[in-house]
Amino acid sequence: MFKLTPILLAMLYAVVMYRFSAWRMARELDARSTVLADKRLHDLTRRMAESLDLPRIQVHIYEIPQVNGLAAPDGRIFITRGFHDRYRAGEVTAEELASVIAHELGHVALGHSRRRMIDFSGQNAVRVALNMVLGRLLPGLGTLLANLVASLLAARLSRSDEYEADAYAAALLHKAGIGIGPQKSLFRKLEKLSGGAGGAPAWLLSHPMTHERVAALEKLEARWTSVPG
Repeated sequence: MFKLTPILLAMLYAVVMYRFSAWRMARELDARSTVLADKRLHDLTRRMAESLDLPRIQVHIYEIPQVNGLAAPDGRIFITRGFHDRYRAGEVTAEELASVIAHELGHVALGHSRRRMIDFSGQNAVRVALNMVLGRLLPGLGTLLANLVASLLAARLSRSDEYEADAYAAALLHKAGIGIGPQKSLFRKLEKLSGGAGGAPAWLLSHPMTHERVAALEKLEARWTSVPG
């Protein structure tokens, strides 16, 4: 039991830190967000809401210049002011921005926020356990290796969540009659819009590579179009 104590404490610490981070993020979003007011986007979110049998889908604008979308731990959906500005400038279409909203809805519907809390606590436990073992075998280097393994695990789990949210969004866009063409075209624009991945190895990225995401969507599209009726 004594040997397990550091691991259990690491898991508890991770849960507490995750909840504190979520609380702090909620306060930040409350202070720096406004409700989206755009007729074209409202029309598109209304179509998605009808496909989900929901009265409406409310979207907020997070007042920061970066290009991003996010699903808050409390289930609210946000796009950044920077993303909305690109839409207003004609660099992104309303349908492409709707695909971002659909993707974030996927994170909410699939419970990714709760899963990330569990994953984070597990990753912290793995880091501590590996550090205990490798730290003895490889003093100094062991800690670096333990951190690397935990980072690889976190990146892999994050990419899995992104694929799932992509598939959810594709199904929703297809059902709503918007189609997944805007989703694919936006992926091809995102590296330029957001500044790219900075040359980081694919296995360290939290999001899949663009061509992999598009290929996964095209597999879904081919499956749907091959079904009679």
